[in-house]
Amino acid sequence: MAVITGGSSGIGCATAQRLVAAGASVFITGRRQDALEAAVAQADRQFKRRSRHEEDLVVTVGIIGLCAIGTVVFAQRQETHTALVRQRYLPEYTQDGDLVLPKNWRTWVYLGSPLTPDALNGGKANFPEYHNVYMEPGSYELYKQTGVFPDGTILFKELQRVLGPPQFPDESLTEPSGRGYFPGEFNGADVTVKDTKRYADTGGWGYYNFNHHEPKVPTAKLKAKSECAFCHIASAKKDEVWTQFYRLLDE
Repeated sequence: MAVITGGSSGIGCATAQRLVAAGASVFITGRRQDALEAAVAQADRQFKRRSRHEEDLVVTVGIIGLCAIGTVVFAQRQETHTALVRQRYLPEYTQDGDLVLPKNWRTWVYLGSPLTPDALNGGKANFPEYHNVYMEPGSYELYKQTGVFPDGTILFKELQRVLGPPQFPDESLTEPSGRGYFPGEFNGADVTVKDTKRYADTGGWGYYNFNHHEPKVPTAKLKAKSECAFCHIASAKKDEVWTQFYRLLDE
């Protein structure tokens, strides 16, 4: 971790960006709010002269993201005029363009677990499991600030079967807490990634299946539009995301 005084412009700002690119956590401070705002504008101009594949930038009131290997967040604290730099986990790809199974998803922001069991869908549910959905934390912070899913957003849906054996025709069973559905074994995962250029043909989102059984595969190929994206485009509430099912995103 590093603290850089006078880091809102000039050499201090450039040094902070280099340290973050190297993987460090950095605090920058400045005497004046307008100087911090000038740093935002400067970073914006620099970014527009560079390739998006080299670095990502997100700009909003009090927020900058800029890094060669991952977007970071400068969350300004008005009372001290101090900016906190936080690095995001961005999607990783193989040389062939396959998506690498994201790391540590169970430590991400948990959004919810919709459930569509077979017994309530004529025995033919497309997803007869709990959909345990997680969102990468840095992207979640940016979304809560802007209301927009930034490029690089990862939504991880881990599938989990209903606990059995069932005691009733609707596949429910009785436990000490009462009759209902309870989570059982894990059953694979689906991952969605936001990248407006890479996935322009599917509305800016890419869809991947890491198996609908265990174990999850280490890499996955992009799914065709007809397999996943069309349903999200037609029915998801906001930007192909089922925000109507996730209160943290729909507040």
